[in-house]
Amino acid sequence: MNGSEKRKNTTSPAASAFAIAVALLAGFGTVYWLSTPYDNHSDASSSTGSPTGEAAGSGAGPLSGLNTGAMTAFVIRPEPAVVPDLTFDKPDGSSMTSADLKGKVLLLNIWATWCVPCREEMPQLNALQSELGGDGFEVVALNIDKGGPEKAEQFLEETGATDLTNYYDPGGKIFAKLRAVGMPTTLLIDPEGREMGRLVGPADWASPEAKALVEAAIAFHDNSNR
Repeated sequence: MNGSEKRKNTTSPAASAFAIAVALLAGFGTVYWLSTPYDNHSDASSSTGSPTGEAAGSGAGPLSGLNTGAMTAFVIRPEPAVVPDLTFDKPDGSSMTSADLKGKVLLLNIWATWCVPCREEMPQLNALQSELGGDGFEVVALNIDKGGPEKAEQFLEETGATDLTNYYDPGGKIFAKLRAVGMPTTLLIDPEGREMGRLVGPADWASPEAKALVEAAIAFHDNSNR
C-alpha cells in the first residue's frame, strides 16, 4: 500500500462529517442570497417583460421613484397584485382575515422572535405606526412563531413596540402563501387588498424615505376617494 492510500484511510468519520456540514452550510448561504433578490424582482418584472428587475423595481404610479435611500430594496409592482386571503389571530385569540383590514393602507410585516433583523427593525416599525397609524394606515406586524402568541407579546414589549397589535399566524402557512423567501418580509398593501410592492429583509422603517413611501400610498388613495 502506498503513502497516498494510507493517508486516505486515516481520514476520520468525524472529519468527513464536518467537511460535509461546512459544504452544506456554504450551499445554503448561496441559495439564500440568490433567492432573496430573485423574490424581490421576479414578480414585478414578469408583468413588464423586463428581465433585469431594475426597471420593474422602479415602478410606476404613486410610488414611482420613491424606492431610494433606506428603501432602495423596496420593489414596486408595475401594477398592484391581489393578495390572497389571509386568516390569522388577534391578541384575544379570535380569528380575523385580511379582508377585515380593507379600506386602509397596510404595511404587512412577517416576522418571528428568532429573527435577529426583526428585533432590530421592530422599534422602527413601531415608530412608523405611532406617527402615521390611524384610520388610513396600519402597520400589521404578523408573527409566525410556533407554540402560541405569548413569545411574540413578550418580544414586542422587550423591543418597545407597544403601539403594534400582536397579530399571530397559528397555522404557520402565511409565509409560504405570500411566497416570501426571506425573514423579515414586508408588503405595502393598498385599501383594496392589493400588493403595491415588497421588501425582503430588514429596513429602516422610521427613515424619511419609508415615511415618504407610505405617505404617498395614503395620499394617492385618499385623493382617489374624493
